[in-house]
Amino acid sequence: MPASRALIADLCAVLPRGRVLTEPEDLLVHGYDGTWLDQTPDVVVAVTSTEEIAAVLRIARRHQMPVIPRGGGSGLAGGAVPHAGGIVLSTTLMHHILALDAHSLTAVVQPGVVNAALQAAAERHGLFYPPDPASLNQATIGGNVATSASGPRCLKYGGTKDYVIGLEVVLPDGDVVRLGGRSHQPGPDHHLLRLFVGSEGTLGVISEVTVRLLPKPAARGTVMAAFDHLEEAARAVGTVLSGGILPLALEMMDQITLRCVEEYLQAGLPTESEAVLLIDVDGDEMSIPDQLDTVVQACRSAGATIVEPASSEEDSARLWRARRSTSSSFGRIRPNKLGEDISVPRSAIPAMVRAVQEIAARYNLLIPLFGHIGDGNLHPNILCDLRDAAEMERVALAAREIFAEALRLGGTLSGEHGIGLLKRAFMPASVDSAALALMRQIKRTLDPDNLLNPGKLLSDVALSPVLTIGDGRATPGFAVSPGS
Repeated sequence: MPASRALIADLCAVLPRGRVLTEPEDLLVHGYDGTWLDQTPDVVVAVTSTEEIAAVLRIARRHQMPVIPRGGGSGLAGGAVPHAGGIVLSTTLMHHILALDAHSLTAVVQPGVVNAALQAAAERHGLFYPPDPASLNQATIGGNVATSASGPRCLKYGGTKDYVIGLEVVLPDGDVVRLGGRSHQPGPDHHLLRLFVGSEGTLGVISEVTVRLLPKPAARGTVMAAFDHLEEAARAVGTVLSGGILPLALEMMDQITLRCVEEYLQAGLPTESEAVLLIDVDGDEMSIPDQLDTVVQACRSAGATIVEPASSEEDSARLWRARRSTSSSFGRIRPNKLGEDISVPRSAIPAMVRAVQEIAARYNLLIPLFGHIGDGNLHPNILCDLRDAAEMERVALAAREIFAEALRLGGTLSGEHGIGLLKRAFMPASVDSAALALMRQIKRTLDPDNLLNPGKLLSDVALSPVLTIGDGRATPGFAVSPGS
């Protein structure tokens, strides 16, 4: 439904000049995320306070206009794409760290604070905010909470969900609710707080986040281990973890990924190897050499052909820059990609790796594989060209098989990206039917008009190699129909 003059007038009455955006270029840049999905919203509003969020939601309800909360736009599941138009509510101007208490190890931030900015602020106080998604220089804390984001350091320290201890949320009717607080112990409303972490903006708009911090470890070290066979690298994960060391991070890149990154960065990666593990340890300075030695011996015993501890902080930074450049390097091979993030039990990692290789061969597709292999969170990236309809049909079928295999092995559809538009059709296969019905009941209770980020996360949608979004365009991908 197009934005009416009355709606625009009401929004302009509660927001200052320049923060209600209707120009085509403003609408365009707020209509896509890190996927290939895009849909122009009807209007964009840039808010700076909880009160402004509440005012916008009340106006939207009065006009029965959908509202799509949006942070940095780095999502990889279509969660911030306005598939049926509506109001995009941007929180990027809410970028202030309101409090950082080094004594109580907490920080209170607005939702538009970029993840890397919070990390830097914590480190200036000798503290540590562990969640570190690959998009940490763009992704905002509000978006991290909405998708329950994670990152390489989740193996040892956990993801976003483990650090949120307080939330302020604006409900769809404009009411404001505060949950949790600054105590590290969960309060009686703890389960309500957890309800909004990972809800992808479908239940409320996050307007303030309180997170717990940790003392920053004094030292860290890095080991790169290369393997002739990808399955050996997968099995080496168990060898490392059974050696009495819990690494800070345990990442994997397969050969396709290595070659893409090496062409992109010239980082000195062993591109003849079928897989590389990148392993970080941290702790006090005295413990690092022993930890590194344990990791080195574990990798060698698992069959690694190259095992190299980083010689310096700069050397470690070089390796980690390579790992964080994986996605951006794939564009040299194919113009588009479907980046997924299945998660399986550690014991199922070799089987999942083998399945991805078989699926890639069966559908004649390039599927680089990398990810947080230490906790089973793998990122198969299906490289493709959206202009090639036949190829995109194979992409859709391959993705379905990857999801099905992950579920068969006891895994999940997403380890950190969320469900959004791209994977909601698979929810009935992933979630117990009674649980799915309960999720819908909660959505109806909080958002009876289905105005808050509609069409995301929850929907019964038939699987198909066609993706249809708001304006009726057919794009190869998955079936997504309006509604939720």
